[in-house]
Amino acid sequence: MMGFTIQRWAAWAPGLVEPAAWEAWLTTPHALPAEGTPALTEMPAMMRRRVDRLGRIALQASYQAHVDAPDAPVLFASRYGDLGRSVELLTQLARSEPLSPTSFSLSVHNAIGALYSIARGDPSSYGAIAAGEETVEAAFTEACGLLADGVPRVMVVIYDEPVPAPLQHFSESQGLEFPHAWACLLAASTGADALHLGCHAGTQAAEAPEAPEPPETDGLPADLRALRFLVTGAAGASRWEHPVGARRWRWERHA
Repeated sequence: MMGFTIQRWAAWAPGLVEPAAWEAWLTTPHALPAEGTPALTEMPAMMRRRVDRLGRIALQASYQAHVDAPDAPVLFASRYGDLGRSVELLTQLARSEPLSPTSFSLSVHNAIGALYSIARGDPSSYGAIAAGEETVEAAFTEACGLLADGVPRVMVVIYDEPVPAPLQHFSESQGLEFPHAWACLLAASTGADALHLGCHAGTQAAEAPEAPEPPETDGLPADLRALRFLVTGAAGASRWEHPVGARRWRWERHA
């Protein structure tokens, strides 16, 4: 698969804003506040008022990673999307209450990306991705495909929040859960600093990484374990593997 580098990255969660703070936290994760919403001053106020907390978090990371970079395709990826809004709409339906057209239009998976495109006046292609446990890998696979087609840069935005109460039994997470988003501006690379993502049959014997990875028992969701590998090197490891069913996703960096 096409090698890539991260030109710039950003992340946002309650209590964590700056990249340096994120790197320290990813090395030694601990509980974070459950509440908090970014100001999102980069977006016009009239449009910002339409965005729920999860959307604000995703867009804040997007703006911070994009900054003054040229327009580029953006892939917004979330396993669950804005489930809180969907639960609210379903509850209103069950009570035979009228639905808000605005709330309904923003409940779909591609709404956050559409608002970002409109706010920036950016005609680049946008995509919305949801692929269960493999959402991060699906997004980066799509991004690598765009880079292989000659696109100079692609931004990937990963965002999620705890599953709301009526649907919590669908959540497989047993560790740290909090609303968060992270974004990476990617460019193609064939150099020594290139990162690679591949998929292998789960029955293949995995080669041991050159350096030990932090234990998976630290409670990090899979998407934040991927971020840790991408931006901190996973404490020196050259490889991180994410097994999902019969597949084993392998993230690698070549020194």
